[in-house]
Order: sequence, then C-alpha cells, then structure tokens
Amino acid sequence: ITPRHILDYMNYLSHDGGRKDYKVGGQSALSVRKIIGVLRQVLDYAVLHGDIKFNPALQVPLPKKTNKKDERQVFLTAEDAQKMLDAFRNEEIGPMVYTTLYYSLRRSEALGLRWQAVDFDANTITINHTVVGGSHIVAKDSTKSYCSRRTYELLPDVKDLLLKLKDQQEDYKHRLGTGYHNNDYIFKNPNGVPYRPDSLTRSFKRALERHGLPQMRYHDLRHSTASILVDKGWDINDIKEWLGHSDISTTANIYAHISHRRK
Repeated sequence: ITPRHILDYMNYLSHDGGRKDYKVGGQSALSVRKIIGVLRQVLDYAVLHGDIKFNPALQVPLPKKTNKKDERQVFLTAEDAQKMLDAFRNEEIGPMVYTTLYYSLRRSEALGLRWQAVDFDANTITINHTVVGGSHIVAKDSTKSYCSRRTYELLPDVKDLLLKLKDQQEDYKHRLGTGYHNNDYIFKNPNGVPYRPDSLTRSFKRALERHGLPQMRYHDLRHSTASILVDKGWDINDIKEWLGHSDISTTANIYAHISHRRK
C-alpha cells in the first residue's frame, strides 16, 4: 500500500462512492477524515508488529475541516418555536418535542425520561437516565456529564401535557392487554415499545416535511431553547445551568453562533 493508494481511496470516498444510502455524491470531509483516521490507526498497528515499514497514510493530507455543521444548525426564535409546537400538536411525537423545547433536552435525555423521574406532587422532573444508539437501544442510568444530571421545576404546561399522556397510555394498555409492552418510559409508541433514536429522527424529519417547516436536526431544538433564553435576557450562567453544560465555554460557543447568525 502506497500513499497514492490512500489518496485514490480518499478521492473515491469524496466523489464517487462510500455512501450507504445510495445518494449521489461522496461523503463529507468530516466523514472522510474519520475513515482515514481509522485507517491510519490500522496501519500504525501494522508498523508496530513489523508487517510494514512505514505508515503510508501519514503522508497524505486530510481534507480540510469545514463549517458545514455550523451552517446547518438552526436556532428557532420563540415565534418559530410556537409555530412548530402548534403544528406538532396532533403528532404522536408532539409531547416529546414540546418537552424537549421547554427543557432544552438532548435526544438521549428525552428518550430516557421515565415516569419515576416525574414528581407530580412536588412539581419536579429529573434528568437522570438516557437512551442512546441507533437501531438498537442502549439504556444508561447516567447522563453525558455530572452537570447534565439536573432537576427542573415541572412547569404547568408540561405537567398538563404529561398527565394527559399518562391517561392516554393507560387507555392503550387497557385496549391492547397482553399486547402492550409495560415499561416506565414516558415517550413511546402506542403499543408501549420505547422509541428508538433512529426512528425518532426519521419521524421528526417527516413531520417537518408534512407541515412545511424548515428541515433541522432534533438536536437543534436544544440549541433553539438556548436562543430563546438569550432573547428573554437570560444570563449566560443561568443558560449554562438550564442546558446542563459542564463547561461554560460550550454555552459561550452557542452564544457566539447565535450572535453570528443575527449579524
């Protein structure tokens, strides 16, 4: 294997192939960097064990990092967010989107919300469990960081929404009988099966299309909450606490993106 082979492979990934969704075009610069990064590690291992004398991938420059990730981020205003909530009112995932926007939840945190984390008497809701993965669910009794483990006041609108959802789930359970999957998760399919992360992402995108709303990532709901709080005059430290950031520099970066957008 020569550096030329590595370069040809990079060009293939960038322009002609490597996509698993059969869409036209190549992979992004970020994806190519990740793939070649793994290849470098493999060839380093080969050097270490004496299979090859040098790592040919080290001589090939990686594609430059782009700001495409920043460009595709969406920061909804309060007015835009309200339009979305109105449009999602009758969507199955509507309650989840509503709760996510209110509390600036990560997708894993929203999927991991359980009824035991909600205290309707004390009016609190606690983020202490997450669900990650794609087609397979991986549940964890932990959060991204210590600061991500947080307790919010159960706001009146969210409380009413969750109580209605609880009644609805009891109705589904009664109707389906043994066909209902019993578990403590709040957001799930009518048959009780919890949402998978990948299916939630697809449902969210399809709902946006149905209502003629701009395409965005589910994670953009979290950033939109931060944007709205900035509009409301919240201090950066208060926003850091609300979002559950462990480092204020992360919050500051979001501030910078919001400012750049408005300029």
